[in-house]
Amino acid sequence: MSTKLSVNINKIATIRNARGGDVPNVVQVAIDCERFGAHGITIHPRPDERHITTQDVYDLQKVVTTELNIEGYPDKRFMRMIEEIRPAQATLVPDPPHVLTSNAGWDTEKNLKLLQKLIAEIKAMGVRTSIFVDTNPNNIAFAAKTGTDRIELYTGPFAEDYPANPQKSIEEYVKAAIQAHELGMEINAGHDLSLENLRFFRENIPMLAEVSIGHALISDALYLGLENTIQQYLHLLRD
Repeated sequence: MSTKLSVNINKIATIRNARGGDVPNVVQVAIDCERFGAHGITIHPRPDERHITTQDVYDLQKVVTTELNIEGYPDKRFMRMIEEIRPAQATLVPDPPHVLTSNAGWDTEKNLKLLQKLIAEIKAMGVRTSIFVDTNPNNIAFAAKTGTDRIELYTGPFAEDYPANPQKSIEEYVKAAIQAHELGMEINAGHDLSLENLRFFRENIPMLAEVSIGHALISDALYLGLENTIQQYLHLLRD
């Protein structure tokens, strides 16, 4: 199977917000990412609006023609947004508002009842669901009990360990992906995937449905240009 690339454009909004105004234009960047070959757009509208704003979400819903993936902590604001926007995918992450970036997966056993309720509500809206998790087998097993369509593997530890020992860095992810696949869930991945480590990750997780990449991709684009950068990431994902 081929793996889809969803470009996380939070960093574009961060640059815009640093100056105020509308440069760079988040909506135009999303349109261009799709034009350059991206299979989807990912956004994480945090309550403090430090990057993607609520208005951005509604503006992007009007123009994204591939797949819009809205990720975030499932509070009332988030759930209302999912109901009104009806994106292709809603990715539930456990981080509270004060954290800098998503840096841990759900304890799916502890939060099982909450996640079951949320997943059922979102699926009733006709929206595909994904839960952000680590490679702990127990968290994979209880993710399946929530009824979610997919999990998104938190790849921060993989990216950190990859330079020193690529084979060791991937071992737990291979096990987790196999377990999730056998339990009937599709597999996404995201966090610190880059031009340096993406092909290795993709080659070892052949059932990988989608990767969401933002920070590294936008950083690469500063040197390589956005179109060229997206093409390079797509090249690494091809069979």
